[in-house]
Amino acid sequence: MAANVCSETKFVKQPFETRDIEVLEHVQRRATKLVKGLEHKSYGERLRELGLFSLEKRRLRGDLIALYNCLTGGCREVGVGLSSRVIKHWNRLAGEVVESPSLEVFKGRLDEVLRDMV
Repeated sequence: MAANVCSETKFVKQPFETRDIEVLEHVQRRATKLVKGLEHKSYGERLRELGLFSLEKRRLRGDLIALYNCLTGGCREVGVGLSSRVIKHWNRLAGEVVESPSLEVFKGRLDEVLRDMV
């Protein structure tokens, strides 16, 4: 499997508008404050303690998993569009991650990388 992906792809409109993303992230911020013992921690600390990712990271995770599936022959559609943002992140992943032997291993390794992302 190639470690780098060419940016020559078609673009797909993201399913949410910026305002929708902000609203959803706000809901997650408020919901994590309701967890006993986490009320006074920062949003990032609450997410880490709960083992969650921000909406942006969850969307990126899903996109990277879809790309992994396509590159390993699991694509259901020919010509699946990828944004330059996803390609940029894919090309920055370590070989150990992109060359994972299975989807489950890829997800685990990707989660480790995403946890360390700022």
